[in-house]
This record gives sequence, structure tokens and C-alpha cells, in this order.
Amino acid sequence: MKRVITYGTFDLLHVGHINLLRRAKELGDYLLVAISTDEFNAIKNKKAYYSFEDRKQILEAVRYVDEVIPENTWEQKIKDVTENNIDIFVMGHDWEGKFDFLKDYCEVIYLPRTEGISTTKIKSDLGLKETK
Repeated sequence: MKRVITYGTFDLLHVGHINLLRRAKELGDYLLVAISTDEFNAIKNKKAYYSFEDRKQILEAVRYVDEVIPENTWEQKIKDVTENNIDIFVMGHDWEGKFDFLKDYCEVIYLPRTEGISTTKIKSDLGLKETK
């Protein structure tokens, strides 16, 4: 069984998120999604519209997602990959090269983002602030 992991805030779920989750799931049999906690977002100077618990519940309802775990720090990725027997790490292509250090532990794949949609764009269109 191939196990895949991806990370993100996954706030204001949109078609770009669904496309990424679908393509990530197509790479394996089990998709684990680590979502940024509210505390970790604060460290990153980001504020999600929905709370961690709400974002977790929303993602757990997506058919491509098998399990959701919290992302508390940048540094936890190696531990997550090894403890969860991950075969493939997936991120959007805008992170290209940033997680290549994980190639010692699993395959690393950067997927293209969906053109014209992002949480930042939605927040901007709605007049919401992206950062705290």
C-alpha cells in the first residue's frame, strides 16, 4: 500500500484544494493530510478564516482524504514521514525545491496548482485580510 502525505492550511476550501487532494490520492492508496494548527498559523503570521477543528472536519469529509493530522511546526515533516510510513510527499509546485531534504525518506512530488484560484485570491476578493 502506497501512503501519501501533503501539508497546508486548507482554509476556505476551493476547487484548487480538491484538485490537489485528488491528484495526491491518485498517487497512492492512502492520503494523510497535515493541516496547520491555529497556533502554527500565528507563528507564520497567517490567520485562517476557519478554526483548526473546523478545517479538520471539512477535510475529513472529502472523499480523497483518509486521515487528517495537525501540523505544529516546520520541522515535524521528517518525523511525520517516518512514523506514518510515507512513500510520497506531495506539495504544490510553488514550493518546488523547498522540501527536497525529504528525498532521503520518500519520493517528493510537486504538483501544479490550479490556475486562477487560491485562498489568498478569495480573501482578497472578499476584502478579508490574509495575515493577522
